[in-house]
Amino acid sequence: MTSLEADAIRGALGDFAARRLEELEVFEEIESTNSYLLRQPAPSPGGFRVALTDNQTAGRGRHGRAWQSPPGTGLCLSLGYTFAAQPANLPALTLAIGLGASEALANLGVGGVQLKWPNDLMLNDGKLGGILTETRSLAGAAISVVSGIGLNVDLGTTPDLDLGSDTVQPVADLAGQSDTLPPRHELAARLIDSVCLAFVEYETSGFASLAARWSELDWLRGRKLEVDTSLCRIAGTGAGVSADGALLVATGPGVVTRVTAGSVVTAGGEGRRRA
Repeated sequence: MTSLEADAIRGALGDFAARRLEELEVFEEIESTNSYLLRQPAPSPGGFRVALTDNQTAGRGRHGRAWQSPPGTGLCLSLGYTFAAQPANLPALTLAIGLGASEALANLGVGGVQLKWPNDLMLNDGKLGGILTETRSLAGAAISVVSGIGLNVDLGTTPDLDLGSDTVQPVADLAGQSDTLPPRHELAARLIDSVCLAFVEYETSGFASLAARWSELDWLRGRKLEVDTSLCRIAGTGAGVSADGALLVATGPGVVTRVTAGSVVTAGGEGRRRA
């Protein structure tokens, strides 16, 4: 049985999210919270709906990879939101969602969570979580978006998992960072609060208004890396992200290459650490 209770989560939400929440469903077990929301009616523009579980049996990461979440080890949470009109540069929304998740964890006392372009949450150089954003068109100009967050809470002695990464990546969990984990309903509520705000901020101002905050958490900055794109493999050093969310890679003296879509297949070096 899931340790998540819908009423407790609703009661812990802040006013900003509570006013916009149209539906919240908690599942003891589900194949995929993203897939479920994509099958449901879209929320009205500016509103959102939530599906979550701690037992997801067929979760998905980028490029169709699996995201494993054995019962009780993590939190799988998806939020559906409807934009009245498609925002410019929609792919950068995933970066905004990652920023919201990191800031929610910081507010719960889990510091040091960084962001790996384009969709990973990193903690102590291990993968703490991942984000998958999917869309569907609606009548007129409206577009419905579902963003799913998979978060490792307490893996215990669970063997190595496939967490939807583009490459082999050590894993991390919240239990390894703190002796006292926040209650599951509080963790879920703070994530919902922050991601709801991220949707609205993104709709209002785009990624440019969030870029400076995102850059402070950039795990790839200063690291040697390789990125696979549809055309080629790019090797260099992480040089931050642009105002539109593109990954910047220093590929030679004075040469910086923009990557708007691709997979980071290797990343090493010292990188930059937050204090």
